[in-house]
Amino acid sequence: MALSFYQHQRIQNYLAFQRKDFLLIAGILFLLIGLMGVGLAPIYSVIISITIYAGIKIFIGRRKKMIEKEVGEGICAKCGSKIENQKCPICDRKKS
Repeated sequence: MALSFYQHQRIQNYLAFQRKDFLLIAGILFLLIGLMGVGLAPIYSVIISITIYAGIKIFIGRRKKMIEKEVGEGICAKCGSKIENQKCPICDRKKS
């Protein structure tokens, strides 16, 4: 059964795993194996790994929101200041 382009895009956005997510999961799995290799019980190493994974995802989510809040509408390519009301306060002031 073939998917149309739009169905594929919707599924791809729904399953929005990116390369960094796979790297994070691989790193957590290596941590899990390392904790079990040290002699920690498997259930404790699983709990620690899941807690670290959730903590990293929460930290990244909050950091993204903070950056989006700081950036607002965007950043001026010339001077690097925050764009407000579709205008750069520094560059547009120089033109006036």
